[in-house]
Amino acid sequence: MLQIKDLSISMRKDLRPLLEGFSFALGPGDRAAIVGEEGDGKSTLLKVIYDGEMAEGYAEWSGQVMKDGLLLGYLGQEVGPEDGALSGYEFCCKEPAFLESSPGEIASAAGRLGVPPELFYTDRPVGTLSGGEKVKLRMALLTLRRPDVYLLDEPSNDLDVETLEWLEGFILNCGRPVMYISHDEALLENTANVILHIEQLRRKTLPRWTVARMGYRQYVQERLGRMEKQTQLARKEREEDQKRREKIQRMEQQVQHALDAVSRQNPGKGRLLKKKMKSVKSMEHRYERERGDMTELPDTEEAILAGFGPGVDIPAGKTVLELELPELCAGDGALLAENIRLSVRGPEHICITGRNGAGKTTLLREIAAMLLPRADIRAGYMPQSYAETLDQSLTPVEFLTDGSGEKEALTRAKTYLGSMKYTPEECGHSIGGLSGGQKAKLFLLKMILDSDNVLILDEPTRNFSPLSGPVIRGMLRDFPGCIISVSHDRRFIEDVGEELYELTGEGLVKK
Repeated sequence: MLQIKDLSISMRKDLRPLLEGFSFALGPGDRAAIVGEEGDGKSTLLKVIYDGEMAEGYAEWSGQVMKDGLLLGYLGQEVGPEDGALSGYEFCCKEPAFLESSPGEIASAAGRLGVPPELFYTDRPVGTLSGGEKVKLRMALLTLRRPDVYLLDEPSNDLDVETLEWLEGFILNCGRPVMYISHDEALLENTANVILHIEQLRRKTLPRWTVARMGYRQYVQERLGRMEKQTQLARKEREEDQKRREKIQRMEQQVQHALDAVSRQNPGKGRLLKKKMKSVKSMEHRYERERGDMTELPDTEEAILAGFGPGVDIPAGKTVLELELPELCAGDGALLAENIRLSVRGPEHICITGRNGAGKTTLLREIAAMLLPRADIRAGYMPQSYAETLDQSLTPVEFLTDGSGEKEALTRAKTYLGSMKYTPEECGHSIGGLSGGQKAKLFLLKMILDSDNVLILDEPTRNFSPLSGPVIRGMLRDFPGCIISVSHDRRFIEDVGEELYELTGEGLVKK
């Protein structure tokens, strides 16, 4: 059993506490999902559990992580630049379990994840693989290690629907305890039986954690039910308190008015009125003491408050895209698809799906290159790899203002960042030090501030927490402009994708 006792974690840079006094035991059969908003320390918690040295550069911690000789298998969130430069075979050879496995075992692992066996031996740099191919290759290597406990940091990112279903089956049937982070609500609902909820309250100064041994949907429903009930009770108590205050204030005014009017020739009446005033004051003090026992309004971490303003609608007959692409090729020249045609008119919401490696990201880059320079539309692009268009050395404010030092632009950027729950300290940090979800929020904010009416989105929900997900989907579902997106998020496809296409080797097929 993996045991954690009195674990506290804080950031080195600004001493912000991420977790305080966290205790938990992961036992046989547990499928524990860590949920929470972006930047709340979910990935840091997983690193500290696996190997505290992985977080030493930016966080410090105290407490106990007792592994009792267990072999932990850890899947990190991303492939680093150094590993990305390695060939597939060189990358695999860094894993001792790969070198110790027979060809049959490797082929079996490849088959379970739908990975072509030759991917283990390819000369292609890992960095040129699709996001889903990277995840599946790393998951296959992890299964070869046969760990006693799996620690998975966003394993569902970039996986196609078929592989997501495999991942669900793996988590349910691997026979090992699993602790994982995922932003895929469907996966959480289908697999988790323990919820670890991490929150940052009071403008990220007060950490709170909750352990609930139940499924994700039940946890969300019960949490919302408790919050609604607590809110109703707290508001009722405050309404009653306000009525009592007003009543006492009227009584004090009446007694004071009588005291002011009483004649000196009637001292007896004056004494009675003073006695009555004392009684009213005593009642006020009693109510003041009782006020401290009132039900508190729920203190929760809201996800997002910003949204698109007016002026982003697009006429129904407007030609947004007329795409005819005889061939779609990868960066190394490999043919991905042929005869791609796509026509987009007005405020359509298009979603493109397909298997990992089909070329969806490559296609969206082609579409972005066509639409971003256009003067008759305002197009915004969120790539799958944020570093593709995002200067990581900038601060969030610099990114949103394009480096402008104008007071009005700075104020507006900071106001919108605050609505997305950025603290003043985070506004001054370099973007490279932010979480994936916080970077995703920057792209969304940039589109809002620029009043973009065409959104080109590559896996837009991949880094948003499952608690933020419904808010993001609602915002995009109601967006009056045009959306051209790539996604494997089943909830996003259902809620936002009005027109659904699958990218195949023969082109786009309407679903």
